[in-house]
Amino acid sequence: MQGKTDLILDNLIAEGKAEPMIIIMPDGNTNTDFAGFGERTLRMFEAELKECIIPFVEENYRVKTGSPNRALAGLSMGGLQTLFVGFNNTDMFSHLGVFSSGWIMPMQKELANAQYDYMKNNLDKIKNNLKLLWIGIGGKEDIAYDNCREMCAKFDE
Repeated sequence: MQGKTDLILDNLIAEGKAEPMIIIMPDGNTNTDFAGFGERTLRMFEAELKECIIPFVEENYRVKTGSPNRALAGLSMGGLQTLFVGFNNTDMFSHLGVFSSGWIMPMQKELANAQYDYMKNNLDKIKNNLKLLWIGIGGKEDIAYDNCREMCAKFDE
C-alpha cells in the first residue's frame, strides 16, 4: 500500500511499458534490532527467500521459473538485501533493482569489501547471468545518497 505498487504497475502495463507480472513483497525484517543490516541477517533473508518464499510461490501460483523470469528489487534495507542476495545468486535472478540504498559506511565496510571482492572474483559469472542492474537514488537529501555514490564508484572500479 505504501508504495502504490499495484497502481504503478497497472498503469505501466496499460501503457505497454511493462509486461504483466506477479510481484511478491515479503517483509524483509528478519530481525528487529540494528543487526538487521549485518551479514547474519542478510543470510537469514537469503535463506527465507530461497528455501521458503520462492518454492511456495512456484508451488502455489502459475509462474515462469528460473533466472530469466525473476527479478529482485528493494528500497533502503531491501536494497541492501537485493545487493547481497542478488549478486550472490545471479543464477536465480537476472534483473536487480536497488533503490535508495548502498552499503552503509563505515558500519558495513567489512561486509561491503567482501561483496566487492566476490564481484571482482566472479565478474564473468555476474556479467553472463545478470541482464540488468538498475540503481536509483534521490537527491542529496536522500539518507543513502553518500552510501550509494560510494558504492557506484566502487562498481566503476
